[in-house]
Amino acid sequence: MTHGDTGRDEESPQDSAITRDINRTFPAHDYFKDTGGDGQDSLYKICKAYSVYDEEIGYCQGQSFLAAVLLLHMPEEQAFSVLVKIMFDYGLRDLFKQNFEDLHCKFFQLERLMQEYLPDLYNHFLNVGLEAHMYASQWFLTLFTAKFPLYMVFHIIDLLLCEGISVIFNVALALLKTSKDDLIQTDFEGALKFFRVPVPKRYRSEENAKKLMELACGMKISQKKLKKFEKEYHTLREQQEQQEAPIDRYERENRRLQEANMRLEQENDDLAHELVSSKIALRKDLDNAEEKADALNKELLLTKQKLVDSEDEKRRLEEESAQLKEMCRRELDKSESEIKKNGSIIGEYKQICSQLSERLEKQQTANRGELEKIRFKVEGCEKCSSLFNKEGRVRAPVSTAPAGGSEEQDEEKEGLKSQLREMELELAQTKLQLVEAECKIQDLEHHLGLALNEVQAAKKTWFNRTLSSIKTVTGNQGKETT
Repeated sequence: MTHGDTGRDEESPQDSAITRDINRTFPAHDYFKDTGGDGQDSLYKICKAYSVYDEEIGYCQGQSFLAAVLLLHMPEEQAFSVLVKIMFDYGLRDLFKQNFEDLHCKFFQLERLMQEYLPDLYNHFLNVGLEAHMYASQWFLTLFTAKFPLYMVFHIIDLLLCEGISVIFNVALALLKTSKDDLIQTDFEGALKFFRVPVPKRYRSEENAKKLMELACGMKISQKKLKKFEKEYHTLREQQEQQEAPIDRYERENRRLQEANMRLEQENDDLAHELVSSKIALRKDLDNAEEKADALNKELLLTKQKLVDSEDEKRRLEEESAQLKEMCRRELDKSESEIKKNGSIIGEYKQICSQLSERLEKQQTANRGELEKIRFKVEGCEKCSSLFNKEGRVRAPVSTAPAGGSEEQDEEKEGLKSQLREMELELAQTKLQLVEAECKIQDLEHHLGLALNEVQAAKKTWFNRTLSSIKTVTGNQGKETT
């Protein structure tokens, strides 16, 4: 960049003003907020190069905002070229020449447009003593770049490059029209304050900015009308110069310049105050962000520790659960085997009992049959029927037989007695077998009761162990939680 290189090599008389303004240009934007960063470095080089390139105008306050807007869209060399084009070919540098004479002409044109399009607001400003140069200076000198949001400024610059510098009147009238109801309610100080804060703040909403630009583009302001107002201004100026003495004219010009200087200094102070406020707000936001980051880091560490503890607790519970499942499985297998064993014992017991019952019934049936046979035989024998009664007991001997037959009777008695002893012996054996069977049944019942008690005890032991294990785990969790 030829001019940029010239700006680096040569000294600029406005170098201190450029350096001061660079730090105040879009201090919250990421590209320009860092002192010594690429954004501020490129912006400084463009402003310094133009001050050297255009010696008549040099660097003017607020010029850095327009250069910064161009830098956001193109490289440094192209931004410088477009800045030169706007200043020379679009007539922006004319506003700074001859003690801002052309700028005051623009103020007169704006007031005449207000008188035509917004007569009630024009009359209100006339009553409170508010003139256009008191609120519209930056609109013309910086092309609305100093206070309004960037997405709105980008539209204005596009319109300016397409239509010329007269689009400033369209945007200015649109701003005044949308704020008319609020401005009519204010006094002199209130109106100036309203232009400084609420008006730019309103268009931070992209929807409001879009509506404003649509309204500005819809306004038809003819170049003939602007030329007519420009002639009126110069006619008035010539009349004033003819009527005024040279000293009075110089004093008036001096007062006007002093007022303009004071106004620019006030705007400069406002920008400085906004810069300081922005830096303080950024510092507070940064401190809050750091505090939140520290708090989040602490919470993250606590969460990680809780996660580690939870994983340990999960592994411990899984191990205890596995142990408990294994213990339950073993106890269940043991209980199933004991149930099978007891079932087999009970089955054997029932089988033995049924066998003994069958044998006993068979033995009793056989005994009854034998007794019946003996009873029939005894009843069929005359001699035996005399010796036994119907219940099978031996009657008392009656000696009715002759003496010669006593020996035969004695032999028969002996034979019957021997048969009776054999029958009694067989009956005793049968009773003994019956008693033995009953003893075996009692023994089996005893074994069955013991087996049932063991099964019940095993079930209770398994249940108590399981319950105590669950209580122990629950108790440990409760203690850890506490």
